[in-house]
Amino acid sequence: MDIKSLTRITPWVWQLPRSGPMRVPANIIGDRALVADMDEAVVRQLANVAALPGILEAALAMPDAHSGFGFPIGGVAAFDPYQGGVICMGGVGYDIACGVRVLHTGMHRDEVQPHLEALLHALHLQVPAGVGKGGDTSLGTRELDRVMTQGARWAVNRGYGEQGELERLEDGGTMPGADPNQVSAAARKRETRQLGTLGSGNHYLEIQVVEEVLEPNAARVLGVTAGDVLLSVHCGSRGLGHQIGMDFIRILGQAARKYGIPVPEKELVSAPIHSPEGESYFAAMACGANYAMANRQVIVHRVRDAFARILPQAALRTLFEINHNTCRKERHQVQAALKTLYVHRKGATRAFGPGNPHVPRPFQTIGQPVLVGGSMGTASYILAGRDTSRATFASTCHGAGRALSRSQALKLAKGRDILEALNAQGILVRTSHLKGLAEEAPAAYKDIHQVVEATAQADLTTKVARLAPMACLKG
Repeated sequence: MDIKSLTRITPWVWQLPRSGPMRVPANIIGDRALVADMDEAVVRQLANVAALPGILEAALAMPDAHSGFGFPIGGVAAFDPYQGGVICMGGVGYDIACGVRVLHTGMHRDEVQPHLEALLHALHLQVPAGVGKGGDTSLGTRELDRVMTQGARWAVNRGYGEQGELERLEDGGTMPGADPNQVSAAARKRETRQLGTLGSGNHYLEIQVVEEVLEPNAARVLGVTAGDVLLSVHCGSRGLGHQIGMDFIRILGQAARKYGIPVPEKELVSAPIHSPEGESYFAAMACGANYAMANRQVIVHRVRDAFARILPQAALRTLFEINHNTCRKERHQVQAALKTLYVHRKGATRAFGPGNPHVPRPFQTIGQPVLVGGSMGTASYILAGRDTSRATFASTCHGAGRALSRSQALKLAKGRDILEALNAQGILVRTSHLKGLAEEAPAAYKDIHQVVEATAQADLTTKVARLAPMACLKG
């Protein structure tokens, strides 16, 4: 990217001024080095997003941004339904509501470390992971409809967890607006036996230790201290969500032609929010989001079973869960008016500050907790949203962000070499796919510390705690 094409409007915000068909400018969050290293497609894709009807304020890219399908990953855009705003498949992506659940094991590093290898083996047996890997949960048509409308609440009602967990999840674990009638037979077929499975790619289950508490009050509210062992589950809506995306490329493509909306990239197809096609996509997307939240809840149940076999004294409790890859109906202050907007976050998460009604009740005093995942060999961070994040529609980054494509990463090292290098660092890794491990090499990602620092300096989040990896299960 040629940084000379951007204007630095604050020390941590860079802007591509409005030009040509752009309706608003495009803003990128980050320091000079992060922005300069982003691939050129990020700016081009942001400019395309900025040209969509009804977009407000700016098209946004978080510090972890890299090019995606239609929208950049790490992209955020808000649309006003009463000013011709659109809903866009590319602003959500194929892995609808991919997100992260964070659990506290109730144990200290010294208690877990001697059992780590046995624990990872038990997790590998309990949680199906890998390309196309299915589980043992079979859903009939009516039961799948319930999953798609109730989300994590369905899983808890079936005995996969406790009611008290739901208040710590985004939307209480159930995204409103879902309509299973908008989900195709093809998507339902791809769902077969995938509930409670991790998948592949950048999805993972990681055992982590709290290396340092950075904001004591927020850490106290969450109940974490240095040396505590946590566990993060990162996955999404599996084949169901992917097929919903595929289906609506066609449907929204036809709608874009019908309503005269330009389509500069295949996945940037869109329709007016309150059109039949737009409402159909939102309802199907909500089904995918609910499936993702139910999926993680079932995985959490299986994680508890694995711990019970190796460390029966562990008491795993949910700290929080946050999604990325969604479009949500939210209330935001725009200039002097409070407006209902449809906020697309692709590879970005909510970061509402303390007291905001969108923040789950247990976190009202500290803001929305967010887990920003690194890679298998690097730190992760727990952040908390701030009420100063209005310039990004209360959004922040979701991870370190790729510095290299998967094909580029494969040229760095073989999966076996990466596995051995991580083991040499004391980080245990279990995978069924060494090629996938090479694609997810730590060197393929940006500097997580630099990315997180940018969100803090830009007043999007507060750093709560830094986590270090102990063991990782990859698909």
